[in-house]
Amino acid sequence: MRYLPHTEEDIAAMLGVIGIEEIDDLFKAIPPDCRLHGDLRLPPALTEWELDDHMDCLAGAMAVSPEYRLYLGAGSYDHRIPATVASLLGRSEFLTSYTPYQPEMLQGTLQGIYEYQTLAARLLGMEVATASHYDGATALAEALLMAVRITKKKRVALSRAIHPHYRQVVRTYFAPTVYELLEIPFLDTGLTDLSRIEGAGGLAAVALQSPNFFGCIEDLRNAGERAHAVGALLVATFTEALAYGLLKSPGSLGADIVGGEGQSLGIPRSFGGPALGMLASRKRYLRSLPGRLVGRTKDRDGKEGFVLTLATREQHIRREKATSNICTNNSLCALAAVMTMASLGRTGIRRLAALNHDKAEYLKNALREAGCTIPFPAPTFNEFVVTAPGGFDAVHRRLLEKKIVAGLPLGPYYPELAGHFLLCVTETAGREDLDALAKEALS
Repeated sequence: MRYLPHTEEDIAAMLGVIGIEEIDDLFKAIPPDCRLHGDLRLPPALTEWELDDHMDCLAGAMAVSPEYRLYLGAGSYDHRIPATVASLLGRSEFLTSYTPYQPEMLQGTLQGIYEYQTLAARLLGMEVATASHYDGATALAEALLMAVRITKKKRVALSRAIHPHYRQVVRTYFAPTVYELLEIPFLDTGLTDLSRIEGAGGLAAVALQSPNFFGCIEDLRNAGERAHAVGALLVATFTEALAYGLLKSPGSLGADIVGGEGQSLGIPRSFGGPALGMLASRKRYLRSLPGRLVGRTKDRDGKEGFVLTLATREQHIRREKATSNICTNNSLCALAAVMTMASLGRTGIRRLAALNHDKAEYLKNALREAGCTIPFPAPTFNEFVVTAPGGFDAVHRRLLEKKIVAGLPLGPYYPELAGHFLLCVTETAGREDLDALAKEALS
């Protein structure tokens, strides 16, 4: 009865209160052919210690660090997390805080979100930022919906060099709407073909990822000028927020709205979640932002405090006026990000970003010397695409046998890139690891 505390007497008493005899009577409204008859086909129960051993066996079947060396990124990145983050984030005031619907009761939570908004806006080069989005893909989709609300136009151009999963989420968002999605192809350089922007009329927004899915750094300034020339907004997205510790921010290059992923700022990969959707924009678009915006003010006694300045969810205003029905309270992940940014500081973030860039360049050059090809000549951040003369698939299989996961195969996402692999290097990889990878690729 450890997990099922109700006795047979308890169950009978509850059923008597609602006037039925058996639990199955609760499900009579469900047609018989839709119900399971008989017991669930479950294996015999295990003791706690047997279950621990079983879980260890399952874990041993997965290619995870530190036994395996992983060179996988593609939207989820392995970074060192400052010890201060784990220590502070585990405090009960942060870990158990509820969604701030009643801001006067949650000054600490609101201040944390306010501090996050401030540092997120600085990192992205924007004027306002929210903290209410599930992940980078939903942040991008919300940014594009913002653009169509602002411009009143119905077409959105999406670079094909944006993460495939992000593009799929955008398609899901837009499927039941009247808005039209166009895809802009990428060139042999690995960069988006910006010349296609002029030919697509009636655009509400042009969306680019930089660094893009291939790790290539897009020309956001050029893209912004072309988008603005046709009356569209430039929406910039990203999967690696750390890149802006080294690269110019999207806002400084002309982006109007920025939506992407903040997982690399203090949030462990954890088999795919949780994540942090970062969304920021120019101040003039503040009223179109979905989610919450925390502000700082003074009460009638002159005491400084934090308030929920903007709340555009359906819980706060009429449903037809809500700018989003799918944003959430992501304050704990936002706190992890702001703690990481504050712990590293401006100089630390820049040095960490430079380390990621330099290690990726080191491996890139080592693989070239080993006979591999880097097909995209555009500058990259901490990811790049690689091929081999006889096909990199064989190299990948051979390395996997040696417990080295050498990147993500791109064929399933881009059929024309079969045999191409996307490799990622962060500060967690030592020089010996990178040399070993290059040496094994050569053999």
